[in-house]
Amino acid sequence: MARRRPRTERAPRISRRTAALTALGAASLVLFSVLVPVQTVLYGTSLPLSFILGAALCAAPLMSLRHPRWAIALFCAAAFTLPLLVVPALATEAPWPWSVPALLTFVILVGVVTFVHGARAGVFPLAIGALLSLTAPLLRPEVVATPETAGSVTADLIVTTSLAAAMFLVAVLVAGRVRVSAELTREREHSALEESRRALVEERTRIARELHDVIAHSMSVIQVQASTARYRLPEIGDAASAEFDSIAATARTSLTEMRRMLGVLRTEDQTAELAPQQGIDDIPALVDTIRRAGVTVGLEITGSVTDAPQAVQIAAFRIAQEALSNAVRHASGAAVTVRVQADPDAVGIRVRNGRAPGSPASPGGGYGLRGMRERVELLGGSFDAGPTTGGGWEVIASLPLRDAPPRDNTPEQPEETP
Repeated sequence: MARRRPRTERAPRISRRTAALTALGAASLVLFSVLVPVQTVLYGTSLPLSFILGAALCAAPLMSLRHPRWAIALFCAAAFTLPLLVVPALATEAPWPWSVPALLTFVILVGVVTFVHGARAGVFPLAIGALLSLTAPLLRPEVVATPETAGSVTADLIVTTSLAAAMFLVAVLVAGRVRVSAELTREREHSALEESRRALVEERTRIARELHDVIAHSMSVIQVQASTARYRLPEIGDAASAEFDSIAATARTSLTEMRRMLGVLRTEDQTAELAPQQGIDDIPALVDTIRRAGVTVGLEITGSVTDAPQAVQIAAFRIAQEALSNAVRHASGAAVTVRVQADPDAVGIRVRNGRAPGSPASPGGGYGLRGMRERVELLGGSFDAGPTTGGGWEVIASLPLRDAPPRDNTPEQPEETP
């Protein structure tokens, strides 16, 4: 039985806010189009006044979104004036002092103000509107002269106040639910972020543990064996002893780098070491180490490199170190040249090796070129690596001394083959 593909949720075409604004605007327009003819025909109000007061009444809910005080004042002024401009004979035959469109507008205003601006703000239109509606029978006593009309007016006031109060309560509950839902969404996002951070810390801790238990232990064994070789093997000569001392020194340096890296990986439970990182001034010592391994290395450093930023210093050293390591590993026996040129704008590194005397090395599968490229791009520089016309390999990097935005496009990474 074929598996059904999971449905991909489509993004809504319009947001909820836009839909709510559209619905509120449509309701205000419909109420205005009904209120004007109702007020003119059923209550005898002149058409210009019906237009002006109806527009003020129906525009108040939309205005309350940004200016609630002005909206409440405008609505109350219109709601106070409109019941007074009626013909008493006609007003006794229709709901008064609140017509049906005016009643619905009042209810909508209370709901919008309460939902958007809170319960305290929503109390004002509810209370002021209810109190103003009581002044209409006092100012127009002829409308409530008979018991039948007085009962009708009382029922109209009760219904209007009850519906507005119910809308107030509904708006308070809905606003509270929306607020709680937003808080829960924020809490879920925070929990997901904390979970990802915890997973990252656990992964870094696992890597640090593996590096400490495997790599650091092996380097310690190499350092101890190389340091004690002249005492355990007295028949070896001075040249061999010097080589073993060089191996021990390199192992100690690697252990120092390992401890620094472990401190960075495990910053949650210990402070990283603050020992200075190698820079461009340490490249000659690095080249001497490679030369002691029997590799012919030429070094040329031009320009003032002491003023380069620390990030550029570290990146230049690491690029030269990785490029030399690749040359020794993949082109054993080939001569290598290292050129470092500093100018006022950038530091350039060029590491080039010739063709290996023997058969060409197999392509490497490591991450050296990727690491060098990432270091350069983090500083906003340029990086290039590839074979030369003579069958060798060349690494070229340019590190800007001024701030430059890192490039987003990462070109295809060549194989790590010198």
